[in-house]
Amino acid sequence: MKRLLLSLLAVPAFADDLTIQPGYVHSEFIFESARFPSCHASTIVQTSSGLVAAWFGGTHEGAPDVGIWLSRQLEGKWSDPVEVANGVRSDGRRFACFNPVLFQPAKAPLMLFYKTGGAPNGWDAFFKTSYDAVHWSAANPLPSGFVGPVKNKPVQLSDGSLLCGASTETPEKPSRWRVQIEHTADLGKTWEKTGYLNDGLTISAIQPSILFLRGDRLLAIGRTRQEHLFRTTSSDGGRTWSEMTLTDLPNPNSGIDAVTLRDHRHLLVYNHTTRGRSPLNVAVSSDGKTWQAALVLENEPAEFSYPAVIQTADGLVHIVYTWKRQRIKHVVIDPAKLVLTPIVNGEWPPSAQ
Repeated sequence: MKRLLLSLLAVPAFADDLTIQPGYVHSEFIFESARFPSCHASTIVQTSSGLVAAWFGGTHEGAPDVGIWLSRQLEGKWSDPVEVANGVRSDGRRFACFNPVLFQPAKAPLMLFYKTGGAPNGWDAFFKTSYDAVHWSAANPLPSGFVGPVKNKPVQLSDGSLLCGASTETPEKPSRWRVQIEHTADLGKTWEKTGYLNDGLTISAIQPSILFLRGDRLLAIGRTRQEHLFRTTSSDGGRTWSEMTLTDLPNPNSGIDAVTLRDHRHLLVYNHTTRGRSPLNVAVSSDGKTWQAALVLENEPAEFSYPAVIQTADGLVHIVYTWKRQRIKHVVIDPAKLVLTPIVNGEWPPSAQ
């Protein structure tokens, strides 16, 4: 009953036109048709020449023909998707690609992280670099035991180093889902990592997003099997982390993403339900603990999942996500115009409907 209530409360009364919500600016599909029938796990970044988005696409998730596809926004229009990475090995075998992550470090080339392999517990991680999002370097492998940013973008610290939310999944049943935070001080040449932040069973957690709290404090938040998002904090720039706990926010074992805005608020995109991958919601917090309802992006009974979110130089927020495994949708919102309503005990407020 509680699961059903959470799902019903997340459906707004103005479901016929979600674009009338305060702060909703624009939405579009990045492509209408493509050479692949299925796509998932999109990522977006702002570069000096405009927005760039990527995702994995192919016959279906896990199929050997699944590669990493990319589109650039040029003069307000998205370019036709092109494949920029695949899982072809030196012996000719081809494996599926998973979970691309685009990131633009300061004063450095654009980075594209991605994984290849037969399953999450058998992935190999790679990254490529580019100065123009058209021509890409060869694939650089990460060291054994490292995943890089497993789904969500890394954050760049004041010293220029990258902090990546990573996670692993073991092959045995029940599989242990454990989070580790990985660090590279030289843009991928060398890597360090924390120990696991959870035992993988009491809280089975993966795919963290990292947010900036005040001072050197950081917050990691993400997906679990326990029907709620997890949270853990660091007071020393990501070297050590607090005990992982569950939040009041529901999670149907599906990926989320979040970003710290320039006004120091935090914006979260997630499925506010414990079952299925609809609705897809936006919430905002000033402290990373108490969240307020902001928008409902999708609410029909279908899959809307795996969001990625950034704030661009003009202050607008850009979100991309999987739309029914058929296309990638791009939504623009103005965080200054959002009307917020508190989320109490994990229930999406009727006044936000």
